[in-house]
Amino acid sequence: MPQIASTYKRPILFANKHIETIYPALFRPQVLLKPDTQRLELPDGDFLDLDWYKNGSDKLIILSHGLEGDARRPYVLWMVKRLLTEGWDVLAWNYRSCSGEMNRLLRFYHSGDSQDLRTMLNLAVKATSYKQLALVGFSVGGNITLKYLGEQGNDLDNRLVCAVTFSVPCDLASGAVHLAKFESKVYMNRFMTSLKNKVREKARLYPDELSVKELDGMKTFAEFDEIYTAPLHGFKNAAEYWKISSSRFYIPDIKLPVLLVTAGNDPFLTKACYPISEGQKLNNFFLEIPAHGGHCGFAQFNNSPFYWSEDRCVEFIQQYL
Repeated sequence: MPQIASTYKRPILFANKHIETIYPALFRPQVLLKPDTQRLELPDGDFLDLDWYKNGSDKLIILSHGLEGDARRPYVLWMVKRLLTEGWDVLAWNYRSCSGEMNRLLRFYHSGDSQDLRTMLNLAVKATSYKQLALVGFSVGGNITLKYLGEQGNDLDNRLVCAVTFSVPCDLASGAVHLAKFESKVYMNRFMTSLKNKVREKARLYPDELSVKELDGMKTFAEFDEIYTAPLHGFKNAAEYWKISSSRFYIPDIKLPVLLVTAGNDPFLTKACYPISEGQKLNNFFLEIPAHGGHCGFAQFNNSPFYWSEDRCVEFIQQYL
């Protein structure tokens, strides 16, 4: 599907892509919501923690968070709140190691971990009485969502009607190189601090299998993924991990209506992360590239407490529910 026009206009005081990205993450008010929590035991002996928000609806929207995020970050909870205003039920799930408690196995999660999304849907959602389902993914969660949909093709729960994704790093290799640049240092440092802390915690659980001696001088995803992500998750090296895990290679096989919204000035992404050619032949793949918005930003200030991205998500999903 050709690129579609966007209605998003950034607030006049948001002068650049970094303000657009950082302001919502640091200064947006907290949302007070109380979920029903579920610990989902997995066949391999590990677990996933799930947050359910229930209105008594027969429609369920499933949210996937970003890299080193969790199901209770402001951008997730504000989307939950917006979806709840439509009367829908919402499920926001945490990846392994992201719910505040370290997961049990040596492995963690990774940016293309569609198998855990598949397992979660099969174990926690498949047997429910919901009549319609939709997926929403942010950043890495969007990459996982798109990869899952492409892998599955037509082999999906027939209740799944559409998906919405935001700020997706569809090409992990180029994204890793871009975030290693000086201009992205503040973002890379934030991610690396969190990832390093998790490796140190995991090493205390597996001292004979995980070394931390390489961590101190490690500054980029390339180094981290080569030493930790790739071998811990069955990849030969970082290059193989990035290629197999990048959703751009799976988009041509998506059969479901999907909206991908990525700002043209996203500071995390490169040209390869905008899958224009991959989506052109798909009737149900809608690529929306507003000029501004930063990374998972899309703030708006008006009479509504919600951001443009939250309203846009509801607008798209309403077409199919």
